[in-house]
Amino acid sequence: MMEIYASQFGMPQRSVFLSFSGVITGIDATGNRGRRFGGCSRMITVENESGNVVNFFVNAGTFVVDYITLFEGLFVTVFYDGNAAAPLIYPPQYTAAVIAPRMEGQMVFVGRFNNALLSSDRSLKLNLAPSTTVVTQNNQTFSGNPGGNVLVVLYSRTTRSIPPQTTPEKVIVLCGQ
Repeated sequence: MMEIYASQFGMPQRSVFLSFSGVITGIDATGNRGRRFGGCSRMITVENESGNVVNFFVNAGTFVVDYITLFEGLFVTVFYDGNAAAPLIYPPQYTAAVIAPRMEGQMVFVGRFNNALLSSDRSLKLNLAPSTTVVTQNNQTFSGNPGGNVLVVLYSRTTRSIPPQTTPEKVIVLCGQ
């Protein structure tokens, strides 16, 4: 409710990333009615274990964790902007912000973090260690505090505190988002 109220008065909305996990069941370089997306864009169809289907527009702005090539049969989690407008069609269709392949023992979180490294939804607190790799989305070393940015966090466990805390293995800073 707060976010809707804030947006009505021209105040910036907080970044809210929603996710959908499942298997890629289709990759299409053409859209409805044969319209070409172009060489840098694709539509992927993802189906979860319950049979729910979502289409995701993948473009040059979509970050793919570990730069993996997407293929049918790959289990992924797709993160998308929860504040973005979406057409009321079936299956639902969103623009993918981040795509993460499933990796055994690894969890992925995408969100905006403040300078104290607490996510904007207060659901995860980061404790960086010397062993934590912090890079930009083009895999260059990031210097300074990654707070104040949208971060892709790769981690294996959290504490049972409120909020949960983790010492991530890798943090990817999505500069400019």
